[in-house]
Amino acid sequence: MSSSAIGAPDPEGGPAGGPAGGLSLHPLVRLARVTIEKYVLEGKRLKPAEAPAPIEGGPAGVFVTIHKASTGELRGCIGTIEPTESLLAQETINNAIASATRDPRFPPVGLRELDDLMIDVSVLYPPEPIDSIAQLDPRRYGVIVQSLQEGSHRGGRRGLLLPDIPGIDDAETQVAYARQKAWIGADEPVQLFRFKVERYK
Repeated sequence: MSSSAIGAPDPEGGPAGGPAGGLSLHPLVRLARVTIEKYVLEGKRLKPAEAPAPIEGGPAGVFVTIHKASTGELRGCIGTIEPTESLLAQETINNAIASATRDPRFPPVGLRELDDLMIDVSVLYPPEPIDSIAQLDPRRYGVIVQSLQEGSHRGGRRGLLLPDIPGIDDAETQVAYARQKAWIGADEPVQLFRFKVERYK
C-alpha cells in the first residue's frame, strides 16, 4: 500500500542527508540522492544494479524525505507504508523520484536545487494495530490513522506521521496531525496503527 505526501505539516523529521552526497552517507541515502540527480539531470530512472553501494535488507515500506539545506524547509516527502517492490533498492528509487517530483505540495525539484538538498530515508517496520492512544510514543513510534467512517468519500482514508518529528511531543498532537493530513474529522471513528522506523541520514 502506497501513500503520497504523507509527511508532517512542515517538519518531516528534521534536515539530514546533507548536500553533495559523500561517502559518509548511508547507502540508502546515497542511492536516493543519485536517483534524484539522475532523474532531474537526465530524465532517466536509476536501476537497482546501478546503486552506488550495496543495498542490504528485505522488502519494506520506505519514505524519502527532502529538505532544503539552506533553510531546513521541507521540500518533499512521499513513501510506501508497505513494500510494493521485491527489492529495497527499487522501493527507495521509486519513492526518491516521487518525493522529488510528485509531492503535490511542491513543484518538482529543479536543476538549480540539487546542491541544496538534504535527504533522509526511513525504512518502516510492519504497522501493528493498537487499541488506545496510550500505546503511542511519538518519539519511538510513527502512527497511521485510518478512518472507519462508512458511506462517505472519507471512508478508508489514512493519515501517517513518521516518529520523532520536532514539535510533535505527545500522542494527542501526533494523532491530530495525522487526522488532518487525511481530512479525517476529529470525531470520526478511526483505527490506530503504530510502527517503528530505521531512519538513515
